[in-house]
Amino acid sequence: MILEVAILNIKPEKQNDFEPTFQVASKIISSMKGYISHELRKCMENENQYILLVKWEKLEDHTVGFRESEEYQEWKALLHGFYEPSPVVEHYESVE
Repeated sequence: MILEVAILNIKPEKQNDFEPTFQVASKIISSMKGYISHELRKCMENENQYILLVKWEKLEDHTVGFRESEEYQEWKALLHGFYEPSPVVEHYESVE
């Protein structure tokens, strides 16, 4: 299992629309092969910042399976206009 971590900085003028739109987009990502779970958390210190945590069975389920899919194009169309700057996405593995 790997953990995808993305810090999402939302444009202030789009803040009110982000969470409802993310709920729609959640249905897209949760239908993908290798998807395990996700959670979106809102920053307590910065109201326009969120962290997205997505668990995938393996790295390629995200980097290839999702990112190269038609579903990703839907996800991108729904969400990428909210971000400023574009999120940095990193992947983490468990330490035994």
